[in-house]
Amino acid sequence: MIVAVIDIGKTNAKVALVDLTTLSEIALRRIANAPVRQAPYPHHNVEALWTFILNSLADLNRERRIDAISITTHGATGALIDASGELVLPVLDYEFDGPDGLTLEYDAVRPPFAETGTPRLPIGLNLGAQFFWLQKRFPADFARTAAMLMYPQYWALRLTGIASNEVTSLGCHTDLWNPWASDYSSLVDRMGWCPLMAPVRPAKDQLGPILSALAAQTGLDPQTPVFCGLHDSNASLLPHLLSDAAPFCVVSTGTWVVSMAVGGRKVELDAARDTLVNVNALGDPVPSARFMGGREFSLLTEGQPQEWSEADVAAVLARQVLLLPSTQQGSGPFPHRDAQWVNADDLSPGQRFAAISFYLALMAATCLELIGGDGPTTVEGPFARNPLFIRMLAAATGRAVVASETSTGTSIGAALLASDGAPAMSKGERTEPPADPAWQAYRQAWLKNATA
Repeated sequence: MIVAVIDIGKTNAKVALVDLTTLSEIALRRIANAPVRQAPYPHHNVEALWTFILNSLADLNRERRIDAISITTHGATGALIDASGELVLPVLDYEFDGPDGLTLEYDAVRPPFAETGTPRLPIGLNLGAQFFWLQKRFPADFARTAAMLMYPQYWALRLTGIASNEVTSLGCHTDLWNPWASDYSSLVDRMGWCPLMAPVRPAKDQLGPILSALAAQTGLDPQTPVFCGLHDSNASLLPHLLSDAAPFCVVSTGTWVVSMAVGGRKVELDAARDTLVNVNALGDPVPSARFMGGREFSLLTEGQPQEWSEADVAAVLARQVLLLPSTQQGSGPFPHRDAQWVNADDLSPGQRFAAISFYLALMAATCLELIGGDGPTTVEGPFARNPLFIRMLAAATGRAVVASETSTGTSIGAALLASDGAPAMSKGERTEPPADPAWQAYRQAWLKNATA
């Protein structure tokens, strides 16, 4: 079976063809994804994305017949839909700081961390804060809302005409979901949003066939099924839930680096350090932590060569060249620390790249420690192709790290929604912790400086 996966990330949007027989991507279309910075507030360019999606489906279907469509998107995003299925207001960009203007009012109504597993986050990273702000700032528009949808299900609605919601996006630091009760949080009741929330359906539910007009436009079979869809980090986790024995961890890398622990040590999550409870595609709570690692990598390496040698690695370890957190503030395990370089005079480009890679790995290792991570760690997404990140993550955790062979674990995971069986995962290269004590000495120096 060939599944077309619509994957809307914060930085890039993709449509990938996944062969379920081999669990491999066989074709890919990609565009940059940037918000529209125009009135009434910065918002997602959903019409440009829609054009890209339809053109990609048509193009890819000419190469290989598409048997099904699945959807995955970034979190912290939702849509308000009117009775005709149109947007009531533009889909707000979660990096917009407008909701911060109602912080006191929102904090008075949001549920506690113990109820939702959601830390209080800045800007629009709590979707509940976005909806609250939209209701207060645009009351007449909000009053026309007939359905409140999570972002993957907004695209599912456009493809099928069927409105739904799903727990991985509802449970992604939204304040909207109680993962322990598998139900909406007290915020949804308090704000009177319950009647507006579209029905919750499992991620692997087949919502219906693609709309006939879209089938005609793209050349797809009119009976092509569309699946409900899920949050992107949980798409990366799903193959491992279906095939791996706990305990294990998954680090999903993209704009955000999201660490998830399954069957790990029992720990008290610290909301002040951006730990949270995600909800996986099976509906179960998953201790998680995150930082904006992909964005940090892009900023730190912009215009710089990304080449290195073993001599560069040895020099960085010996000199203990350290990049300390945080390049992106307001989230992550060190949300209020200013980034700082230590022992960084006269770095070669290769040495700088090695130190950046080590910084990102140590941030991920910190996240894993905060959530009680145990067992082997699989890295999904772009950082899986960075051997320096992989080696330092193994050193810092003291456990094996597997670099996923797929270019993006999200596509494989989302495609599995169309499969009835558990996957036979191709694990990728396994890296054990380095024996050289210089790696542990580096880690200790970084921790000492980062927590000073």
